[in-house]
Amino acid sequence: MATITKRLLLSDLVSTDKIDQVPSNYIRPITQRPNLQSVVRDSIPLIDLHTLFGPNRGQVIDQIGRACRDYGFFQVKNHSVPELTISNMMQTARDFFNLPEQERLKNYSDDPQKTTRLSTSFNIRTEKVANWRDYLRLHCYPIEKFVHEWPTNPALFRAHVAEYCTSVRGLAVQLVEAISESLGLEKEYIGRQLGKHAQHMALNYYPPCPQPDLTYGLPGHTDLNLITILLQDQVPGLQVWRNGHWVAVDPVPNTFIINIGDQIQVMSNDKYKSVLHRAVVNCDKERISIPTFYCPSPEAVIGPAPELVTDDEPAVYRQFTYGEYYEKFWNRGLATESCLDMFMAT
Repeated sequence: MATITKRLLLSDLVSTDKIDQVPSNYIRPITQRPNLQSVVRDSIPLIDLHTLFGPNRGQVIDQIGRACRDYGFFQVKNHSVPELTISNMMQTARDFFNLPEQERLKNYSDDPQKTTRLSTSFNIRTEKVANWRDYLRLHCYPIEKFVHEWPTNPALFRAHVAEYCTSVRGLAVQLVEAISESLGLEKEYIGRQLGKHAQHMALNYYPPCPQPDLTYGLPGHTDLNLITILLQDQVPGLQVWRNGHWVAVDPVPNTFIINIGDQIQVMSNDKYKSVLHRAVVNCDKERISIPTFYCPSPEAVIGPAPELVTDDEPAVYRQFTYGEYYEKFWNRGLATESCLDMFMAT
């Protein structure tokens, strides 16, 4: 068994030390391993947003509602984010992770409260088993508050990431309005509950792994935020829990994958579910994924929409601030699958 590494970043362990075994601190207990042979191949709904703002809006809203209720995940095409913006973002991420170790480490921190930080695994301060991932996490709304913290190398990092963040935020607002309507609420209802709104993103880098059946890029978890908009390269790795099986979701060019986060589950009073998903790794290829997390701002008070609470369907969750939820989520790590059970109504 390989020994525990002293390098700060996994990518440098893999590329510089040329390991041929997974270090012991990455190995999952036998009962918690990915069991890749049992994964099934299936698809999640693919929704064309081209007619979201036309006379067929109602049909698209219905499709989004069914996808949120039955899957918790869906893909979108014709989403208005320019292809060039997307390709620039993906290339920028690749260029960043290809920088020399010392250049990347200028952005390193293990403090989950930092709004711009390069780190590894999930939360190395609290977790017992590491994940096969490095990541650069950025806060990006409002952009003018955070852009000065972002890396300046690669040279066009700030310009390309800012353009991408702005464009994806437009998509997020459209989707949040559509989800609100699909619940029978006013289009603006969910948006009004988010305080000043917030937006984070991660640039995830999953290096090739010599023993991918022993570890995870990220283990099964739900997302704490409102919705997640995922951009990924063409290397498979995302898997979604559905009907008692892990389902591999293969990349489709020029689409985003959307998933419901914990805050939508709360606001919908459990009509829509925040679904377990995980990232697995492979021994041949690196993988890059770029999730955008659309969130309430920390002071926003979250709870079930009053219109969705009845005598027959009482409130499942208590009210809380998003800041409280965010702190609990990061402190508990990914050791348990969902944080929602800590916020149930009594």
